[in-house]
Formats: sequence, C-alpha cells, structure tokens
Amino acid sequence: MKKTTFEPDKLALTKKDILEFCDRVLEKWSRNPSKNTSKILAMNAVKTSIVWTDEESLKAIWDEIISWTFELLYENALAQGKDNEVNWSSVMKKIKNKK
Repeated sequence: MKKTTFEPDKLALTKKDILEFCDRVLEKWSRNPSKNTSKILAMNAVKTSIVWTDEESLKAIWDEIISWTFELLYENALAQGKDNEVNWSSVMKKIKNKK
C-alpha cells in the first residue's frame, strides 16, 4: 500500500477548478452588481491573470496564497479573541458553514 502525504499548502486544484471558483464568486456578486461593481472588476482581473498564467506558475502562486491564507486566518482569529472571550467551537462552526 502506497503512503500518501497530506500537504495543505500544496495546490491540488487545476486551473479549471480555480476558474470555476472565480465564476461562482462572480455569479454571487452579480446578483447585486451595483453594490459589487469594484469586486466584480477585481475578480475579472484575477480571472484574466489565471487564464494567462501557465500551470506551473499558477501552482507556485496559489501554493503561497493558500499558505498565507491559513496564517492570516489564524492571526485574524487571535486578533478577534484578544480583547474578548472567543467561543472557538462557534468560530469553527462558522468556518465549516461558510463552505
């Protein structure tokens, strides 16, 4: 049996997967375009850069983004809990339900 290692900072998604994610976000924001105009423009710029980026570079870039995201989520959670008591189970539930 071959052992596989789990590397949460390594991108396993394809370019197509990332573009589909961008499309889902755009679809959500397009429900209220006047409120989300600048977000829609920015996401279209992100999507365009993904289309024009080769797969190898895309994986390297998104590996970093994923790594930074975990760090930022952790730092953000600590900052929110610094001055008040945080119920971590409710925080985790919110993160799970965000999906």
